[in-house]
Amino acid sequence: MSEARQNRRQISLGAFLMETGHHIAAWRHPDAHAAGGLDFAHYAELAQIAERAKFDAIFFADSVSVRDTHLPSLSRTARADHFEPLTLLSALSVVTRHIGLIATVSTTFNEPYNVARKFASLDHLSGGRSGWNLVTSSTETEAHNFSFDQHPDHAVRYERAKEFYDVVAGLWDSWEDDAFVRDKASGVYFDADKLHVLNYKGKHFKVRGPLNVARSPQGWPVVVQAGASEAGRELAAQTAEVIFVAHQTLDEAKAFYRDVKGRLSRYGRQPEHLKIMPGIFPIVGKTQQEAQDKFDALQELIDPTVGVSLLSKMTGGVDLSNYPVDGPVPDLPETNGGKSRQRLLLDLARRDNLTIRDLYLRIAGARGHQQVIGTPQSIADQLQQWFEEEGADGFNIMSPWLPGGLVDFTEHVVPELQRRGLFRTEYTGDTLRDHLGLPRPVNRHAAVARQEAPSPLAATPS
Repeated sequence: MSEARQNRRQISLGAFLMETGHHIAAWRHPDAHAAGGLDFAHYAELAQIAERAKFDAIFFADSVSVRDTHLPSLSRTARADHFEPLTLLSALSVVTRHIGLIATVSTTFNEPYNVARKFASLDHLSGGRSGWNLVTSSTETEAHNFSFDQHPDHAVRYERAKEFYDVVAGLWDSWEDDAFVRDKASGVYFDADKLHVLNYKGKHFKVRGPLNVARSPQGWPVVVQAGASEAGRELAAQTAEVIFVAHQTLDEAKAFYRDVKGRLSRYGRQPEHLKIMPGIFPIVGKTQQEAQDKFDALQELIDPTVGVSLLSKMTGGVDLSNYPVDGPVPDLPETNGGKSRQRLLLDLARRDNLTIRDLYLRIAGARGHQQVIGTPQSIADQLQQWFEEEGADGFNIMSPWLPGGLVDFTEHVVPELQRRGLFRTEYTGDTLRDHLGLPRPVNRHAAVARQEAPSPLAATPS
């Protein structure tokens, strides 16, 4: 391979793993592992499939509730039982060597010290492969599990999230990289001058510190975000190193890419230090017709009760079962939940004149992300176009059913991307930051001592 091709910008790929697959009826697919949500061997197989294909990372979403309180639909989906993601990733760190390990942990119903400690620990356990998907919880059902009568307001959640991040980042810098000398001869275990107590006092948190975990191999675990509202974009510009996002069209993707990357300079950041990775739901076939047949077979497994319930949750929690399923999607009040996803779905319904049934069928697999049905070549064409026209730096692959959908992508689309020089054929580094091409944050206290600039992601030391 020529030097020019070796140095060419390449696509990042994440495997977004969800129990039995992303399609709402995936668990009913003949080849799906219906009990996969609580089967470690199932997840180990998936992680190793993605690692053999040289993916940057695997990723788990999470919520701290059984989200659907409508039993007729809940009892017909495979989303009610699954592992807590950090526990699962800790176990998967032992059966993988290279692939990154990203988990969602909400800032709404957790405490910064616990989160900082757990992700630093995972980074040590994995040799520098952990990533934190920072989200604000978006559902009433989660609030009811944490002594709240109603969900905190959207603006308050993002205000808390920024402060939460500042505390976590500060705790990750509690120790300089070489603080632990462990010198048996002198009896000095750590250099006291390289320990820094946070003493954070803010509106939402008061945290003394220091963290009782040494600075992790990556300095900080990689920080990921998934919000696309105005508040989410601004928080991402300040704090995120990767953004997982949903787009329906290339024009939408390019506008978001320009907008968020254009905000980085206000925070002393460079565009290449933030990776934007839209979700892609791929159905792969040897021919276009074979791919369409695979998709149609999944669609036929959707129970209408489940489809309407899914759409109700994703458009703000209004019960749509009271409306004619073959009638138009009604105007809905502004949600206190996920604002960007509600807007995306309502815009889609209006643009394409969709009924409630049409819309739930449209999102049953990708839930608002881009759905791509085709051959390895045609899918690679679309990924290449979005990548080269700056709609994306990479993609979060949402396999329709598992393990077969992931196998289809890794065995057929990945080789096509590699043939085009768009994706790696071997790992060239050891950490998730290496895979993504992200810099290692400089400890803010060490930087001050050396009169260097700390990481632009770091809050001002207390």
